[in-house]
Amino acid sequence: MHLKLALLTACTGLASAAHADTFAADVWVDNWFSMSVDGVQVAEDSVPITTERSFNAESFTFEAERPFVIGLTMKDFKENDTGLEYIGTRRQQMGDGGAIAQIHDADGGLVAVTDSEWQCLVIHKAPLDPTCADESDPVAGEGACAFEITEEPEGWDTADFDASGWTAATEHSAREVSPKEGYDLIDWDPSAKLIWGPDLKTDNTVLCRLTVE
Repeated sequence: MHLKLALLTACTGLASAAHADTFAADVWVDNWFSMSVDGVQVAEDSVPITTERSFNAESFTFEAERPFVIGLTMKDFKENDTGLEYIGTRRQQMGDGGAIAQIHDADGGLVAVTDSEWQCLVIHKAPLDPTCADESDPVAGEGACAFEITEEPEGWDTADFDASGWTAATEHSAREVSPKEGYDLIDWDPSAKLIWGPDLKTDNTVLCRLTVE
């Protein structure tokens, strides 16, 4: 009886594994990203978010069983919660983000691209007043340098999560984002769009998700 049960369990596991497919992803984000599938991380930008200028693209494969949820955590570089970069220099300014991704199946068929179909939530927004960038001594949380932080929702990148309150990803043009190094190394499908929160400059950390049927 125990042997039959063990064989049944093994066969069930093999059948389940047989439904998992291999997918190839290309992702470019200014400046950093991590990607999960059904709540499990499958990739992370190889250049740390602490790197001020990071414009590399990443290409990788992962296995998943349809339907599955893709979760993208995207961050623009900021020195602190002011949302600024190059603080204390003549180049002090607000940074700007932008992201694009595409996923193909093992046969090369296009499975998913970034566009306004993704649901997104901005969890770090700063500075709330753009004049913070003109401050000689900008201090996070003071005056024009106020910021908003929202706690990352638990399980946001899983199928059970209710993202009905999230907003659609905002599509931005290449002219607005001005994608740099790494972007041109990928042959992007024309349907793949550059996305972010509504504001490229003040939206510093953005969570976006998509269900692939």
